[in-house]
Amino acid sequence: MKINRIFLPGIIFIFFASGFLAAQNRTIPEAARDASDIFNRREMAEKVKAEFLHAWTGYKTYAWGYDALQPLSCKPHNWYKKSLLMTPVDAFDTMILMGLVDEAAEVKELIFKELDFDVDMEVQNFEVSIRIFAGLLSAYEMDGDKRFLVLAEDLAKRLIKAFGSPTGMPYRFVNLKTGAVSGPVSNPAEIGTYLVEYGILSKHTGNPVYYQTAMKAMKALYALRSPINLTAEGINVETGAVTNPVSHISGCIDSYLEYMLKGSILFNDTTLAAMWTPTLEAANRYLADPRDNGLWYGQADMNSGERTGTVYGSLDAFYAGTLAMAGDLKQAARLQESNFRMWMLNGIEPESMNYSTMEVENGSYILRPENFEGAYYLYQYTHDVRYLRIGKSMFDNLVKYCRNDVAYAALKDVRTKEKRDYMESFFFAETLKYAYLLFDDSEKLDFNKVIFNTEAHPYLR
Repeated sequence: MKINRIFLPGIIFIFFASGFLAAQNRTIPEAARDASDIFNRREMAEKVKAEFLHAWTGYKTYAWGYDALQPLSCKPHNWYKKSLLMTPVDAFDTMILMGLVDEAAEVKELIFKELDFDVDMEVQNFEVSIRIFAGLLSAYEMDGDKRFLVLAEDLAKRLIKAFGSPTGMPYRFVNLKTGAVSGPVSNPAEIGTYLVEYGILSKHTGNPVYYQTAMKAMKALYALRSPINLTAEGINVETGAVTNPVSHISGCIDSYLEYMLKGSILFNDTTLAAMWTPTLEAANRYLADPRDNGLWYGQADMNSGERTGTVYGSLDAFYAGTLAMAGDLKQAARLQESNFRMWMLNGIEPESMNYSTMEVENGSYILRPENFEGAYYLYQYTHDVRYLRIGKSMFDNLVKYCRNDVAYAALKDVRTKEKRDYMESFFFAETLKYAYLLFDDSEKLDFNKVIFNTEAHPYLR
């Protein structure tokens, strides 16, 4: 087994090439190994690739060089006053995995020609980190061109100034040129979703400061958990005060939980592993809500553990993959069945629903990937064709309801299927990537040798 070590002051990072996932003992029923009785996996992978190209052609035609395409009006859109090439950077490693050589070459040329972070504009630390910073790091690992790493470190040196609060937890916003920060009232996802990227940057540069900075924020956040090990949704990064005591696994907390586990695996970090165990136990005790209509995770007061809500949504679906990675395949499988039930309730999943009544609360669908992610993880761990069937059903409905002549569009409401003039970069980075990898049998990407960041950018272990 190949082991790569990085020696940092007080830290030893160990990267196992085959690692944690491959080491797990998995028994795969013979009947579950072959999906040929259902459909041709390779043909399905090619269908996903074709839809990627359809959406990419729309972006290239109407929004080349901008952050995103508005697929109904055929207008380009930037997040800030200058484009960060959000869609091209997010899509690049998916192109490599799909073997789209010409498209990847065009994007690479665009990035090196146009991407510049020396701009006087305030950006959201979290989103720019998981999309742009993370995408550049993955591009470096997959392509090998050191200019990607140079860009990634340049961006990191600007974003890291957000961590200058009295607690070491980052502010929500930072100016890329001046380093000015704002947004002290934050949430665990925007505080604790940096360890994977900063650790990878430390790995490739040999500079321990990046990992240490993200770890300091992680530890400060973990120290604010309640006596029953639940995390608050709202936190002031300057004072450490809790601003919203509700706890859950959904948006605002989700990727903090994800990075605690993934960081422990990717960096063989025992500190993170020690954090993860009580966090998982608390989630299963106070947030998990098994019912006749499935297993769900709801909301609870962080101090008492008392149930305060029964809302579940598209973002929560990520937790099936996290549970599978943690080794609890039984719980993960139950949750993925609930994820699929949520998807099929209206033919496509809503942003949120009340699982006690099975009524939609927020009917929008913005092309989110987490349900495909769960199916992909469960299939990788079990090779049960059930997850291929789930993936095919979801993908067929995605095409049916969200495709238009130009690209793909979000839905205003899954009940009416009315489209919205909106196509996020994560549709290329995550949704289509997880769908493609679920069906792809070429083994271009060894699941046992990578960890995905929360935007589905893969990193070698």
